[in-house]
Amino acid sequence: MMTSLVLHGGKIVTVDKSFSIEQAVAITGDRIEMVGSDEAVKRLIGPATKVIDLGGKTVVPGLIDGHAHMDREGLKEVLPSLAGVTCIDDILQIIETELKDKAPGEWLVTMPVGDLPDFNNAPGCLTEGRFPNRHDLDRVSPDNPVYIRSMWGYWREQLPIVSIANSEALRRAGISRDTPAPAPSVEIEHDASTGEPTGLFYESNKMPVVEFSLMAAAPSFNVDTRTEALARSMEIYNSFGSTSVFEGHGAASDVMTAFQRFNGAGRQTVRATLAFSPAWHDVSGSDIADMMASWVKWLSGQGIGDDWLRVQGFYSEADNSIENRLRLTGGSQTGWAGFNYGSAVPRDKLKPLLVEAARNGIRTIAVHPYMLDIFREVDKEASIAGQRWVFGHIVSLTPDDIAAIRDLDLAVTTHTTGFLWKRGLQQLERLGPKRENEIVPIRSLLDAGVKVSLGTDNVPATLFFSAWHAIARRTRDTERKIASDQALSREQALRCMTMGGAYLSFEEDIKGSLEPGKLADLAVLSDDPLTCDEDDIAGIVAHVTIVGGQIVYDRSKSTL
Repeated sequence: MMTSLVLHGGKIVTVDKSFSIEQAVAITGDRIEMVGSDEAVKRLIGPATKVIDLGGKTVVPGLIDGHAHMDREGLKEVLPSLAGVTCIDDILQIIETELKDKAPGEWLVTMPVGDLPDFNNAPGCLTEGRFPNRHDLDRVSPDNPVYIRSMWGYWREQLPIVSIANSEALRRAGISRDTPAPAPSVEIEHDASTGEPTGLFYESNKMPVVEFSLMAAAPSFNVDTRTEALARSMEIYNSFGSTSVFEGHGAASDVMTAFQRFNGAGRQTVRATLAFSPAWHDVSGSDIADMMASWVKWLSGQGIGDDWLRVQGFYSEADNSIENRLRLTGGSQTGWAGFNYGSAVPRDKLKPLLVEAARNGIRTIAVHPYMLDIFREVDKEASIAGQRWVFGHIVSLTPDDIAAIRDLDLAVTTHTTGFLWKRGLQQLERLGPKRENEIVPIRSLLDAGVKVSLGTDNVPATLFFSAWHAIARRTRDTERKIASDQALSREQALRCMTMGGAYLSFEEDIKGSLEPGKLADLAVLSDDPLTCDEDDIAGIVAHVTIVGGQIVYDRSKSTL
């Protein structure tokens, strides 16, 4: 088979064991044929070989997002946007325009008020200093139900999250002055003079409840919508050099179906490994052993699938709150989450499930700090060593915690945007200066021999933002470095973004570095992450992204 693509005249950062730097790379089919000097690689150029002159640009292995929530990115463009509004009349004008394409009585559901990625400017962006209410919305939508969705609370970090319904939407939902709030964390705002609901719902939850309870009548994302949104999601992730994602928080059935459809149509440009998000909240007793035994063939080890789409292991957590029980009433609807709320069970039911999983070689992925203790308890009854269970979203870890992670042979994923960039100062206040080095201690984990992968959590979609946090250790609130002893070198950060991610899906032998025989997944970058100014790392993008030897993103031709 002839060489199909050659990239030369650049800086090829291989991320192999010696972190070698070369000038050129040759690709045959979907695999890397050679990495070496310009002179050596150019000898492979044939009459049908496509040749790219890098002009000195840096090439790295395709980035692997260890906790991506990639499916959410495209969904943000499905609903009418309320970004850029400066007053309530701006919102009404958008709604009025959108309703022109709606039949009488048809629902209109919009994005939240404010600007992506975090909606921090709402409602302060409005001259009125308040959100619109039902009466405002009724001025342009007397006959159509209108619902302004709440955000995913982890985008903004500030509570409450807010959603808004007009009068017709309230009527369709059966909400009156006598409707009780479904949970203590939910407030139905009422007019002080009339006692009638204003149409505003306030939630002190980061994961919405209202859309699954009070406003369950409003349409949510269906499988067709999710499938089409994946095209945009993958384009955006490719634009930052990401070529693979690990969906460790789990994928519900609708998200899994969307991926399967997209893959079946040959449209996938980002490789995806999905952890299963089970609906097992009502499973107990003897059902557990039978269920796990039936899952072995498709969830144990590397699971089922191929190099493009694979399902392996499952996500779990302990949660028996009234809020989670309310979210379960949504059935197959998962909203922004994309994972099944039924994967959370009371703590006393969770341990037997995980013990049986360990006995069957089915690994678990978890993101909450208390899960480390549960993993320890499980390991005493059934060893999890060698199964690569995943402990994600690390917040703070003591030296004993790190030793346990090492001894349990866990892989770790990070959420530096949330726990370092956004909440680093809060963690410092909580722990005190003497324990500062426990805050997102990535360096200590690596020193202990733990495999670490960087993740975006889709806030935002670029891994270079996460890498910058891990290197610079700053927060958005101050120039002060948080636990500077935990700062990664640039080489360490890049290895976490590549080989660390490959390890998560048992694929370190086929991707994560640029070496002959590995999958030809790579990115040509706008800047060199090894030498550019430190603060420029966060803004690095891909000029060209290649997956399986095919160019899947070219910034010169993109509309992004």
